[in-house]
Amino acid sequence: MAKSSPYVEFVKEQLAAFGTITARAMFGGWCVYCDGVVFGLIANDTLYLKADAVNRPDFEAACLPAFRPFDDQPTVMSYYLAPPEIFEHAAVRTRWVGGAIEAGRRGVKPKRRR
Repeated sequence: MAKSSPYVEFVKEQLAAFGTITARAMFGGWCVYCDGVVFGLIANDTLYLKADAVNRPDFEAACLPAFRPFDDQPTVMSYYLAPPEIFEHAAVRTRWVGGAIEAGRRGVKPKRRR
């Protein structure tokens, strides 16, 4: 199991009020979960939050960039830079992180029955 980083531990501590926050090392970064649902990524000590059709317009209106896994390619993922204010103001944290958690929940596909 990969050793956590101080930044990952900081994020988990700051977001603990939302539920059980865990992080799993993946592809040189970290996936961040709330109660088992992915809602964020950490890459290069930077937090990105999950977006979907419901909350993506908020990220775009705030001019927050989408996560690009490869600097030399135009490919982006459905994760956007978290506003730095989420670590300073509870109301801002609730809006952005809560929205990302809800986007993660909306993206969970129901398990098929056999």
